[in-house]
Amino acid sequence: MANFPEQHQNADPGREHEMNPRPDYTPRFPGSGRLAGKAAIITGGDSGIGRATAVAFAREGANVAIVYLDEDRDAEETKGLVEAEGGKALLIKGNVRRKDFCRAAVDEAARTFGQLDILVNNAAHQEIAEDVRDISEEQLAKTFETNIYAYFYMTQAALDHLKPGSAIVNVTSVNSYKGNEKLIDYSSTKGAITAFTRSMASNLVEKGIRVNGVAPGPIWTPFIPMSFPADKVAEFGSEVPMKRAGQPNEVASALVFLACEDASYFTGQVLHPNGGTIVGA
Repeated sequence: MANFPEQHQNADPGREHEMNPRPDYTPRFPGSGRLAGKAAIITGGDSGIGRATAVAFAREGANVAIVYLDEDRDAEETKGLVEAEGGKALLIKGNVRRKDFCRAAVDEAARTFGQLDILVNNAAHQEIAEDVRDISEEQLAKTFETNIYAYFYMTQAALDHLKPGSAIVNVTSVNSYKGNEKLIDYSSTKGAITAFTRSMASNLVEKGIRVNGVAPGPIWTPFIPMSFPADKVAEFGSEVPMKRAGQPNEVASALVFLACEDASYFTGQVLHPNGGTIVGA
């Protein structure tokens, strides 16, 4: 059974405005001020899970810095959505694979908002490979530099600004737990993110900074038409127990929870919005 029209994008990363249907980023409930007075920075914040999280944070009262690579149209649209929720939005364009950029982005966000309370590490890269021997040095480097090096770089920079009560939320993947036969390098980095989350939680607990993660299953984001052939896109998400892909707003709610004081007794934990796939915690 097809869940989506067949489609494919050649742009890397993908473009949300070209997807059919568009992903659902809208928060489902009114805000209650759970992030009032907070400032957040979100990598990959222009689209997909990042966009939904930015909008949800804004609805809860936060100002949001949106870090993105080159998807200007998507980023501008997300900025407008954040502002429509009453939040201030800052767009920061650049490559998180570069440590100097990550430092500059974090410092700009903290300077613009006068503080930094929440870091969301979300930007990622994936490419399909049928055989591990097909993964080139260039692909391996890009995947690891985007998916785990950048998490280190952003965290290193953010710790100069975060204070007791602050939160870091890392986006890992169900593939961290079950693997993926055609996304071997991507799955490997997601496993590293899970270990990084647990290690940083232990490292920062005495400083009062909580570090948690979310491990989404198949979510309808620009990643999907960019990564997969059109016929596979049509079937995307049908393999999970719920028989459908999730929407970005079904993940963003988990990030809101982990970023706010509702999760004051959570650190080193990973939440699993994955459509019913049972994995080890």
